[in-house]
Amino acid sequence: MKIKDMLTKKMTVKKRLVISNILMILVPVVITAFIGLVCISIIWFSVQYGTGLGFKDSEDFYKASRGISMLVEKSLEEGTHANLAGNLSGISGILDKSAMALSVDYSGKNLYQYGHATDADEALLKAVVTLGGQGFVSNGNRELYVQQAEIKGVVYRISIFSSPSQLSFGSLKVALVLSAIVLMFAIIFSILLTNRFLTRFVFQKIEQPLEILSGGVQQISEGNLEHRINYTGEDEFSPVCTDFNKMAARLKASEERTQQHEQSRKELLVGISHDLRSPLTSIRAYVEGLLDGVAKTPEAQKGYLEIVKSKAEDIDRMLAKIFLFSKMELGEYPDHPELLRLDDEVRQLIRALGTEYKERGLLLTTDDLVPATVSADPDQLRCVLTNIMENSVKYKTKDMGTLTISLREENGEYRLSLCDDGPGVPEEALHHLFEVFYRSDPSRQNPQRGSGLGLAIAANAIQRMNGTIEAKVGENGGLKIVICLPKAEE
Repeated sequence: MKIKDMLTKKMTVKKRLVISNILMILVPVVITAFIGLVCISIIWFSVQYGTGLGFKDSEDFYKASRGISMLVEKSLEEGTHANLAGNLSGISGILDKSAMALSVDYSGKNLYQYGHATDADEALLKAVVTLGGQGFVSNGNRELYVQQAEIKGVVYRISIFSSPSQLSFGSLKVALVLSAIVLMFAIIFSILLTNRFLTRFVFQKIEQPLEILSGGVQQISEGNLEHRINYTGEDEFSPVCTDFNKMAARLKASEERTQQHEQSRKELLVGISHDLRSPLTSIRAYVEGLLDGVAKTPEAQKGYLEIVKSKAEDIDRMLAKIFLFSKMELGEYPDHPELLRLDDEVRQLIRALGTEYKERGLLLTTDDLVPATVSADPDQLRCVLTNIMENSVKYKTKDMGTLTISLREENGEYRLSLCDDGPGVPEEALHHLFEVFYRSDPSRQNPQRGSGLGLAIAANAIQRMNGTIEAKVGENGGLKIVICLPKAEE
C-alpha cells in the first residue's frame, strides 16, 4: 500500500476539518501576499528603472516644453503672481501624464513649483546659465528646458524638467488601480479555489462511508439481513460501521426468534387444542353415557363421575400452567427472592414429596449436598424442582425409576443436578427443551403426560434468579438437568 493511501486512511474527519480550517485562512493569505508582492515589485522596478512611458526622444520633450512654456507665459500675462497657481492648475494633468516638473521664478524668487526635483536639477540649471540662461540640456537621465520671458517689465524663468524613463503619476495611479483589481481577483479566486479543494478534501472522506452506510441501510430495508459492511478506514465511521454490523446481526437474530416464536405459537395452539379436545371428548362421552343410562348401577355411575372429575382436573392443571407461563412471560408473576439454604430446601422437598413419588414409581435420592446459600423465591424454586420431578415420573420406563439430586460448588457458583434413569432425550433436541413454546418433545403425542410447558416455566424462573439451566445426557443414559445459581452472602 502506498504511503499516501496509508495516511489517507488514518486521517480522521476531525483532523481533516482542522487542516481545512487552517488552510482556508492560510492559503488565501499566502496567495494574496505573493501576488501583492509581485505587484509591488513591478511598480518599484518601474519607478526605479523606468518603464519607457515617458517621451520617446528629446525632440518630443522639446516640443512639449515649448507648448507648456507658452501656456505659462500666457497665464503670466493675463494674471498676477497671486493667482498664477490657479491659472496653471489646468496643465497639471499634462505634467503628470508626461512625468514632467515645472518651476517658475524671477529675480531668484520661486513663484511656482510643480512636480518633484532631483539631485541633478541644480547641475542642469548651472549648465543652462552657461548657455545664456535659456535652452535645452540633458545628462542622459534628466532633461531640462529653460525659457526666459519678459512680461510687464519682469524677467521670468520657466524651467521644465523631465526624466525619459520616469514613471508618470498618472501611470502610477493606473498601475496601483490595476494592482488593487488584481489583488481583489486574486483573493476571490484563491478563496474559491481553496474552498473547492478543501471541500473535496473533507467531503471525499465523508462521502464514501456515507455511501457505504446508505447502501447497507437500503439492503437491510429490503430484507437482506445477511448484509454486512466491510469498512477498513480508521476514523469516526469505523465504530459506526461496526455498530451497524452488530445491529444487522441483532436484527437477524431477532427476526429468527420472531419466526421461531411465531411457529412455536402456532404449534402451541395446535397442541393445546389437541390436549383440551381429548379430555373434553372423554368428559362428553361419559356424561352422555350417564344421560343415556349406560351406567345403570350406582357403582358404575360413580366410576363415570370420577373419570369426569379426573379429566376436569387435567384440564385445570393444563390451564394453570398456561396461565403461569403467560404471567411469567409478561413479567407479572410475583417474585419475592430471599436468602435460602439450597441444600435444606432440597432435603425438605424430598421429605415432603418422597413418599408420594415413590408410590408413583419414582425414587428420589440425594448425593453429596454441600451447604449452599442462594437468593431465590422459595415458591418458584419448589416449582422448578417439582416440574423436573414430574417429567421424570411421567417418562420413566421402569416400574421404579430413580431421580438422583446432587449439589456441588464449582467455579464460584452452585451446581444443582437432577439426573434420572429414564429413556432420555435425543442429543440434538437437548438445547431445544427450554425454548419458549418448543413442541417437538413426545409429550405432545400423549396429553395425559402433561402440557410440555414445565421446562419452559423452569427456565424462566431460573433466569429470574440470575442463574442458568441446561439439559445433558445422564451418566446412565437418562436426562440430566443442571441448574447453576450464584452464591449469596449469608
